[in-house]
Amino acid sequence: MNAISLEEEVRQALQKVIDPETGLSIMRMDLIHDLAVTPDGNVSLIFRPSSPVCPMAYSLANAIKKSVEAVGRVTSTQISVRNYERADHLESLLKSLSRKEP
Repeated sequence: MNAISLEEEVRQALQKVIDPETGLSIMRMDLIHDLAVTPDGNVSLIFRPSSPVCPMAYSLANAIKKSVEAVGRVTSTQISVRNYERADHLESLLKSLSRKEP
């Protein structure tokens, strides 16, 4: 059995995603909501950029996806975007990015 839970590993990975404009972790900025991690490695979360027109939303969302998928036991990632002017477009791009190989 692993020393820490998969959810904790995901939280630690997200803690390392830094907003370049503020220099703060996205977790400290409270940009991640409703994080859910299943025992079989499915991760879902809501990303709420700090502004509806946040200039860093696309790069932050990509960094979030990459960080979560880099956690060894994660099998899938679902990121919903809220409070952002182009949320539908950003979600579509995130879904189109290649998934981690099993």
